[in-house]
Amino acid sequence: MRSLEINCTACGRTALIRTEPVYEGFKKIGEVFICTRCGEHYDSADTTPFIKRDAQPQVFSADDKPAALSIFSEDERRRCCGWCKHFVVNPFSQRCGLSNRDTQATDLCAGFEKKPDADCEENL
Repeated sequence: MRSLEINCTACGRTALIRTEPVYEGFKKIGEVFICTRCGEHYDSADTTPFIKRDAQPQVFSADDKPAALSIFSEDERRRCCGWCKHFVVNPFSQRCGLSNRDTQATDLCAGFEKKPDADCEENL
C-alpha cells in the first residue's frame, strides 16, 4: 500500500497526494500522482517522492479485545432436536422419530439422545 503523503519537489512541502487514472481511449494505461498543494504531476509511482512509513500506529492491544462470551455450559450445548439421533429430515418436513410430530432443529424435548457423530467438532 502506498503512502498518501509526499515530500513534493516542486513546492518543497509535505502534502497529500491525489491519484488519477490515465486512459488511452477506454483502456486504463496507468496512473498520475498529483500534489494537492501545488498541483505538480508525477508520471509514475517510482518518480513520486512518497514519505515512507515503517508501520501503522497500533491503537489497540490484545488486552483491549473483549473476552469470548460463553452463554451455555458444555452440558447444555447441542441439546436441541437438530443434534438428536431421532431427528428426521426429508425435503418436505422435519419430524421427531419418537413422537412422529413436526419439529424444528431448535426445538427441545426430554427424549433427547445425542447423535453418534455429534461429538466431533469437524462435522459442523
